[in-house]
This record gives sequence, C-alpha cells and structure tokens, in this order.
Amino acid sequence: MYFEMIEDRGAEQVTFCSDPVSGLRAVVAVHSTALGPALGGCRFQPYETELDAVDDVLRLAEGMTYKAALAGLDLGGGKAVILGDPGTDKSERLWRAFGRHIDSLGGRYVTAEDVGTDRADMDMIRRETRWVVGTSPAMGGADDPSPITAVGVHAAMKAAVAHHLDQPGLAGLHVAVQGVGKVGSALCHLLAADGCRLTIGDVNAAAARRVAATVPCEIADPADLLTLACDVLAPCALGGVLDDSGVDRLRARVVCGSANNQLVREDVADLLAKREILYAPDFVVNSGGLIHVAGELLGRDRRWAMDRVEAIGATARHIFEIAEAEAVSTALAAREIAEARIREISTLESIRRPAR
Repeated sequence: MYFEMIEDRGAEQVTFCSDPVSGLRAVVAVHSTALGPALGGCRFQPYETELDAVDDVLRLAEGMTYKAALAGLDLGGGKAVILGDPGTDKSERLWRAFGRHIDSLGGRYVTAEDVGTDRADMDMIRRETRWVVGTSPAMGGADDPSPITAVGVHAAMKAAVAHHLDQPGLAGLHVAVQGVGKVGSALCHLLAADGCRLTIGDVNAAAARRVAATVPCEIADPADLLTLACDVLAPCALGGVLDDSGVDRLRARVVCGSANNQLVREDVADLLAKREILYAPDFVVNSGGLIHVAGELLGRDRRWAMDRVEAIGATARHIFEIAEAEAVSTALAAREIAEARIREISTLESIRRPAR
C-alpha cells in the first residue's frame, strides 16, 4: 500500500526512521529534486495511524515542490513528519537521532520548523547535521520564519481582494482568521493595522485570548468560521478544512490563508469556483516561510528574502488571471505553472556544460 501511495504522489524517495530508546518514529519524503535540494519542514503530531502519517508527509512534500517552483527558487520539495505528542515526547536523544537520519540523506533533504516544532528543536538537529534551516542566530540561522510567512499571506490577500472584490486595499473588510498560532497571530496584527474587522478562532482558547488582548477582534469557535458571513476566510491552522460539504456552507467570498493542504482534494477548488469564491492556492500564499529559510540555506540577506515575499502578491495575481482566462480553478492553474517551470529546467540535463 505504501508503494502505491508513493507512486500516486510521484515522490522520488521516502525513508522511515526509528529509534526505540527515544521513541522516535519519523517519515521523510523527498518529492522532487528537479530544481535543487528538497526543502521542507518537520511536523510533529500524534497521527492516529502510520498510514495517516505517510499520506500527510506525501501531500505536504508535493505541496513544497510546487511552492518552491512558484517562488522561483532553485529548490525541490520535501517534508518530514514525526509521530508523537510534541508536548511530551521531545528529548535530546530523539532530536539527535532524527538529525543523524537527515544527515544520512546527504543533503537531498533539508529540514526546517513546522507544526509541533520550534527553533530550539532545529538547534538540536543542527548538532548532528548541517542540513537544517530556521535555527537561532547563535547557531548561524535566520530565526523564526513565521512573521515573514504572514507578510506573504498579507500580500496574497491584497491581490485576491483586488482581483475578486475590486477593492484596492483591505480596509473595512471582515476577515475571519482560523488559527492564531505564530503565523495567524502575526497576520492578525497586519490586518488590524489595515483597518480590517477581525473574527478569530483557535482550538487553543488561550491563544485566541492572547491575540484579542493585543488587537481589536471578536472570538468565535474555529469551526464556526466556515459558516461566518465575511469577506475573507484565512485558514491558518492545520489543513483539510474544506471538503464538499464545507464549501456548500462557506459564506466567505475569498479564501486566503497560511495553512497547508486546505482542500481535502484538489477538485474542491472547482466547487469553490462554481460558487464564485476565489481560492488563493495555499502553496503560493504561504511560501514566505520557505523563501525566508531558503535565504538562510543560500546565504542571502533579509532584503533578498523580503523582495521575493513581497512578489507573492504578483504571483497570485498572475494565477488568478490565468485561471480566469482558461476557465480552470486557481489550484489547477498554479500547479500547471509550477510543473511547467520544473519541466523546462529539468530539460537542461541534456545540455552539458563544457569540461574545464
């Protein structure tokens, strides 16, 4: 079954890592190295089954391939997942065992922070391998990418409302932010500064209260945000929030958030289009974090990263225009643009550099 799943997603390589003493059980998926090393975060969460973990890592790795391609980076897509409770299962041995596994891949996969992991975890991994980004400045890293990810979401959201709502800015719009972790909370501050009306929700009620103490907003149950009448829904927590029934109940006019894999299936984007709800593909919208850590990997400065993050808005506009012109979903338009770049660069393999 695993081989069929891997083939369906087109992954180049999937490895499993186990350390019985620390309890480490991890899966690393390299989806594509056509453009360069596969870069993607490490997710730590209590999956119900190993099959769920494999399915998740394959979906996430594929999304990273498209994300890197659309961001114009010379990187491929990969992802890692660790099965367990990040609140209780982390240990020095676990992280160092995981770091040694990453190192054994020889640079084909570069890991980073994701759901359930943080900068301190990346610092621990760095003690065993150089193939990790998002470490602390003391370890030579570029620090937390979350604020820059939020800047990219903000740029994409402005492009979406300009295209679909014919509004030049976000002032006065009602935005529902589902999930106010590091990216979601940073996005709330940007939206509040724009003069948006905010409704927020998070499964962690304390996180929602912390945001409400710093920006004007209303707090709602995160599940209720899907049926809230608003201009923009910004999913910023875990993926899989939109399926057929969810689209039927949706009352937003634009969907634009930082969560990965927001659609249960890609063709859910067609259902959104039929309801005239503009979907900003998540692997475009949330690419700011990838760009930030790519700058660390490539030795670029913050200005290099910010220029590319600010260009996310232009990339989103281009996708919206192509989707409209070709009468396809925005998800399909984005994927086809990414795959075209990957094909074009891949053909360079037939053009050999002269020997020196």
